[in-house]
Amino acid sequence: MTDSTTPTSLMPAGFIGHGSPMNTLDHNRYTMAWAAFGASVPRPRAILAISAHWYINASAVTAMARPKTIHDFYGFPDELFAVEYPAPGDPDLAAEVAEIAKPTRVGLDRDSWGLDHGTWSVLVHAFPKADIPVVQLSINATKPFDHHVQLGAQLHQLRERGVLIVGSGNVVHNLRRIQWEQPDAGFDWARRFDESVVELMTSAPGDVVALQDHDAFELAVPTPDHFIPLMYLAGLAAAADRPAQVLVDGYAMGSLSMTSYTLDARCDIDAANTDGAPPLPEVPADETNM
Repeated sequence: MTDSTTPTSLMPAGFIGHGSPMNTLDHNRYTMAWAAFGASVPRPRAILAISAHWYINASAVTAMARPKTIHDFYGFPDELFAVEYPAPGDPDLAAEVAEIAKPTRVGLDRDSWGLDHGTWSVLVHAFPKADIPVVQLSINATKPFDHHVQLGAQLHQLRERGVLIVGSGNVVHNLRRIQWEQPDAGFDWARRFDESVVELMTSAPGDVVALQDHDAFELAVPTPDHFIPLMYLAGLAAAADRPAQVLVDGYAMGSLSMTSYTLDARCDIDAANTDGAPPLPEVPADETNM
């Protein structure tokens, strides 16, 4: 990561396919790609994260000076519950987000949420020192996809102010279809949908809402929470009139896509590491909140 705190060009942005929280403790080709992304960008003034795991019926942004580390999952080893990511918050950035988002009303959350695992499981690799302020923007579950794309586009101006915007979810996320015995496999429908997303994100990201009509959409996106963070990068890319780039791709247990994207970043990826995603604990996947 460079030392510049006032980048002369737009701060890069990204979407990370975060997969299992166990990636926090693992070193594989996905986590190494996240680390490469973090190392490639100018030092951000702050990070604005949009995590699949803050999916509520309202628009809100964390506005506390010291956000807590939230362990919002079940059935994982104690070592994972012991992880802390003590990054400071940024109440001033929270206020900026609320202003930029108008006419959407974004509430300032000063004491309720914090940093959930969709955010910190990625940032422990991308920014392991936890010395950059982090703010989370909730996903408003009552809004349609095009709202999230538009809000992403509105947030574009934060890139001019040195803020790194990162969405965290999974393009394909169907926990009920997971096959434990296929750790690095992707079902045919998962691959077809993921490939269609790649095609749009790398050519016409502003059209990503059309993926709702894909014949595999209901299998790939049984609930929208993990897909919507991608909408924010799509909006940012459309606002910049540039396509996104694939950071890393792959599949886990048949029904998870690990594909991640960047915008305006140049990352040095270690192609020699071919390790896949880590195994899940021996509990039903749909009971883990991963």
